[in-house]
Amino acid sequence: MRARYDGVAEWYDRELGLSETGASARRLAVTLLGFGPGRLLDIGCGGGMTLVACAEAGWSAVGVDVSEDQLRLARGRGCDVAVADGANLPFDDASFDAVASVFTHTDVEDFSALLTEAARVLRPEGKLVYVGVHPCFVGPHAFVHDRDVPELHAGYRETGWKIEAPGIWSEGLRARVGARHLPLGLLFQAFLDAGFRLERVEEPTERDYPYVLALRARR
Repeated sequence: MRARYDGVAEWYDRELGLSETGASARRLAVTLLGFGPGRLLDIGCGGGMTLVACAEAGWSAVGVDVSEDQLRLARGRGCDVAVADGANLPFDDASFDAVASVFTHTDVEDFSALLTEAARVLRPEGKLVYVGVHPCFVGPHAFVHDRDVPELHAGYRETGWKIEAPGIWSEGLRARVGARHLPLGLLFQAFLDAGFRLERVEEPTERDYPYVLALRARR
């Protein structure tokens, strides 16, 4: 079955994966993870840039994604990857020391199921690091393209898939693959419902209004 990012992998890699926004998210993820050694799983690894960054930080990193097109790029970067749904991981219980996931809650059918699986494959006290777009200021309700201050519209509390909305730029990623929005409260609750203890939350300060939200949690 064709995945959403099949057919746009090279465009995404060029426009976003290799951009400063992508690099900043990877740096933040690695900062929250800390250095290895240990076995790490990247859920929704895409083209493998986060896997490369984690390996450089001393982790033995494995990635999964549903897009063969994205994984082709990851393999080209020397990454150990497999086709798998984050909500149905092909790994044993407690088989990883850490889990990372970057920019996935806007792309998956059921983020709560992804987090439940992440908790299952983590060893006790294992760490989860998540970096995603800030749901208050980025989403179908918030137009941010080339803006320092987001232009907010009605619809913040609306969940579900969107391809056309006031906050979706016609030439951007979300017009190509769609977006799922989770309000901030539901996003945090998903981690708590999966059994995680939130340990650190960050809103990077490069902009007046943060583009991303990052957190570290423990199983």
